[in-house]
Amino acid sequence: MPATRPGVRAAAPWLVLAGIVAAAVNLRPAAVSVGPVLAEVREDLGLSGLVAGLLTSLPVIAFAAFGVASPAVARRVGAHRLTLVSLLMLVAGLTGRALVDSAVPFLVLSLLALAGMASGNVLMPALVKHHFPDRVGAVTAAYTTALAVFLTASLTLTVPIADLGGSWRWGLGAWAVVALLSAVPWFFLLGEDRRGGATDEAAADEVPVSLWRVLRTPLGLAMVVMFGFQALQAYALFGWFPLLWREAGYSPTAAGALVGLLAAVSIPTSIWLPRAAARRESQVRLCLAVWACYPIGFAMVLLAPYTLAVPAALTLGLGAALFPLVLVLIGLRSRTAAGTSGLSAVSQSGGYILSAAGPLTVGALHDTTGGWLLPVLFLLACSLPLGASVLVAGRPGHIEDVLAARDARDGSSETPAENPATS
Repeated sequence: MPATRPGVRAAAPWLVLAGIVAAAVNLRPAAVSVGPVLAEVREDLGLSGLVAGLLTSLPVIAFAAFGVASPAVARRVGAHRLTLVSLLMLVAGLTGRALVDSAVPFLVLSLLALAGMASGNVLMPALVKHHFPDRVGAVTAAYTTALAVFLTASLTLTVPIADLGGSWRWGLGAWAVVALLSAVPWFFLLGEDRRGGATDEAAADEVPVSLWRVLRTPLGLAMVVMFGFQALQAYALFGWFPLLWREAGYSPTAAGALVGLLAAVSIPTSIWLPRAAARRESQVRLCLAVWACYPIGFAMVLLAPYTLAVPAALTLGLGAALFPLVLVLIGLRSRTAAGTSGLSAVSQSGGYILSAAGPLTVGALHDTTGGWLLPVLFLLACSLPLGASVLVAGRPGHIEDVLAARDARDGSSETPAENPATS
């Protein structure tokens, strides 16, 4: 771990861990809480099927657009300051969208909240690597478990909160309170940023890693594909499967509970999988075992969407555990916080660009056909490149070693100044 700058006491490890876990609590509710009340939001705000599809695609669009800039912004203003700002953006966006009465402001304020989520998603692996370099698996397990708990809570509690308040606005606005409370530890962690704006993770002995060069490696590309297609599956499931199960015959509350069950499976898997992955030299078999749950689960939905809803939700929930796996792989496939930051930005931003059309395509196919056969077949097809990507991303190796080997082979070394992606 880098040395603390003179004259400034390092924060206690428990406070850093509390801050990371608190921030992780907010990395999903802003995106997935809309799904359980999507029908009510569409009716109240007059959203067309295309606009509703755009709404379910906004998370991946925001993560792609804003996540890629996070490492560079963090080097200038400080990763801890940027995390606090991201949480405050969440508070503003979540509060505002619960109060507006038309589609455009709702989309804009959703985008503001999701931009805050985008920064948090990219920063978390780098902060873990920086503060806990020898406990990446354990700390990743802690924060992805918190993420999974509140992912489940946002899916299962949004409708009851909305019913209690008499409107979907209460169901969505409640998560702004959670974001505000989660920002508190980060006010005490601002001192962790170096004087003048740089962060310790960008110390002189850790040269920023070029995002473009990472993307051009087989490892970087595999991480993009793995992250992208697991995100496509997750946001299609959380955005559209509440409606799928409602149209299959379940009540709104029961449909929300089914998606909550899907998400709840990720709680025990988030506790176990990152630790299990960190103990292994190769994670290929582990990742393939989790990936296989996607085609099996989609087959259940195709065969009997009502009768097999519970086993399908459980199986697809196991497949969604690829998310904590890909997060821990970002730390395991890099040696330094700078390498983790670069690989995280490429994996998440590139991955979300790759996945952005997924929820939109599901919505368009459903509107065109009036059913769920083609949308589910589309998701089944998208599971194939996801399976192929883990064969590369799960193999042992580090992005810094891959780049060094390429430099040695090419006989040249690119400095950060030569590539604007690092600035």
